[in-house]
Amino acid sequence: MKFKSFFVFLVITMFLSISVYKIIDICVIHHKDYVIEYKALSQRKFTGQKAPRGRILDVNGKVLVDNVGVKTIFYKKIQGITTKEEINIALSLAKYLDFDLDRITESQLKTFYLVTHDDGKNLITKEEYELKKKRKLTNSEIEAIKFGRISDDVINSFSIEEKKASYIFYLMNKDYSFDSKVLKKDVTDIELASVCSKNFKGISCGMTWKRIYPYKDVLRSIFGSVSLDGVPKELKRYYDKRGISMNSSVGISYLELEYDSYLRGKDEVLSIDQMGNISVESSYQKGADLYLSIDIDLQLKLVEIMKNEMILAKKAANSEYYDRSFVIIGHPLTGEVVAICGLRINKDGFVDITSDVINSSYTVGSIVKGASMSVGYKENLIDKGKKIKDGCIKVYMTPQKCSWKSLGLIDDISAMAYSSNYYQFLIAAKLSNPQYKWNSKLNVNKNHFKIYRDVFASYGLGNLTRIDLPNEKTGIIGSKVSDDLLLNLAIGQYDTYTPMQIFQYINTLANDGTRISPSLMNKIVINGQIIKRKETNKLNDAILKSEDIKSVQDGLKAVMKYGTGKNYNGTKVLAAGKTGTSETFVDSDKDGIMDTTTISTSFISYAPVDTKEYSIVILSPNIAKRKEGTKNYKYALNLKLNRKIMELLFEKA
Repeated sequence: MKFKSFFVFLVITMFLSISVYKIIDICVIHHKDYVIEYKALSQRKFTGQKAPRGRILDVNGKVLVDNVGVKTIFYKKIQGITTKEEINIALSLAKYLDFDLDRITESQLKTFYLVTHDDGKNLITKEEYELKKKRKLTNSEIEAIKFGRISDDVINSFSIEEKKASYIFYLMNKDYSFDSKVLKKDVTDIELASVCSKNFKGISCGMTWKRIYPYKDVLRSIFGSVSLDGVPKELKRYYDKRGISMNSSVGISYLELEYDSYLRGKDEVLSIDQMGNISVESSYQKGADLYLSIDIDLQLKLVEIMKNEMILAKKAANSEYYDRSFVIIGHPLTGEVVAICGLRINKDGFVDITSDVINSSYTVGSIVKGASMSVGYKENLIDKGKKIKDGCIKVYMTPQKCSWKSLGLIDDISAMAYSSNYYQFLIAAKLSNPQYKWNSKLNVNKNHFKIYRDVFASYGLGNLTRIDLPNEKTGIIGSKVSDDLLLNLAIGQYDTYTPMQIFQYINTLANDGTRISPSLMNKIVINGQIIKRKETNKLNDAILKSEDIKSVQDGLKAVMKYGTGKNYNGTKVLAAGKTGTSETFVDSDKDGIMDTTTISTSFISYAPVDTKEYSIVILSPNIAKRKEGTKNYKYALNLKLNRKIMELLFEKA
């Protein structure tokens, strides 16, 4: 009996000791840890006031994209609020707020009908409920049945206020439960006063932000867009991986998307405990400012030059299919873009299509001959300085191919200067059939195309340039293999390239064959501190020997000194460059068939030839309609543009 009493005493003592220790542990030893854990379990976090995005500025600090405050009505779900209360709030708000009724979907209307009619229980039969109990019908199937049985007559009987209420109710309950929901932006003063004076549960009035563009449409397409109503569906996975609330305003294209993590800033974070008390976890922080390499003063002058010359080009003969031009100006040794413009001309004026520099590709013609000559040098197919007579090449079962005119005696440098097609054809013929003779086969195979394309890709042609813009395209790489098509590839008449690839190509030629990615970002600044600077991103080293790269560069200099580009300069500054003309096609009657032949022109250069301060790319697709048997007059748009650009860049020269 004594032993049993002692055992009970021992158990009670141990229990009390453990209890006392636990109390001391909770209240003293690890008190802070338990408080943190309790708060984590009892509090829910949600977003509060929206942070303004960082600005976008030019290289000199001139603001290109800014924010303006927008009067906004918000809803924050209060713990314990009922669906009935939310319905009444939505119906009340509908009396004061105007919405575009076209935005209201059938699904939103039917959902509102269900929540206001006992969840549509009258729409389901007893038999269907039994099937649900037996798990032969799922909840989603039951909901689908309900939706299907709400007739058009029922929906059409909604008053305007009920339709607006259905949309408001949808906004109140979309995305995460306790996030701050935007019900309406850009509200009128009357709407703001009417709503905010009523003290509706969870409804507040404040500010959100929208983008403004001091220079209007200039560069508008590459700035990109910012979502107005949370993260769009197509980007939900992208932003969810980054822990971004689906109710956040985020960048959805181009620079706004590329640099969203810097520009977005941090929204205010609030928490609500089990008693409904709301506290501020962290205040909002404005996004960082993005400084571009763009010089807006140069950009504006470029736009003006382009518009004036494009108007004249559109008035010229045979120009019915001409409607766009692109110009890129940059620093070839760093890859920085200092001015960039794509314009489409129509009867109403001009449309900014600058973003097409990475999205659209074109047959660019003879400007690729720097890369084609590189194939010849790399494969030891060129006898430097040896004179040959320019002429034509004839491949079996293919019409003869010639230069654009008889050029007489040429070597590797003058072949570039005068843009000899024949010289490029001979390189391709020697590569594929060293024993080639007139009217024989070249026996071209995939490897011959690969040799060309690998060299082209080392300059950026047919390759991603890795510019700091999302969703860049690579152009179109032809899939067919034939003798004739290899000859076409060698003179820029087969694969297509984007304007940005052409920019990287001329930069690589200027940079002695080293390919670096082009860029628009100069630096990123927050609170006056630089947190990121532009860094040179080398993609590949030169694939040619230095003496061979020099030969290509000498050819480019000869183009501008005495060749096809001798009239393109307009200044005393020595430049290196290449002109290009290509045969292209358009779908004149929009039936999906390319039925009309046109002429497209291109031009690349860098200057001065020693310091290589600037590079220039000009593309003018479909500048003229080609007419067989007649002189194909085309407006010398690229020449006129380049002369004025050179004068602009080197005004003191």
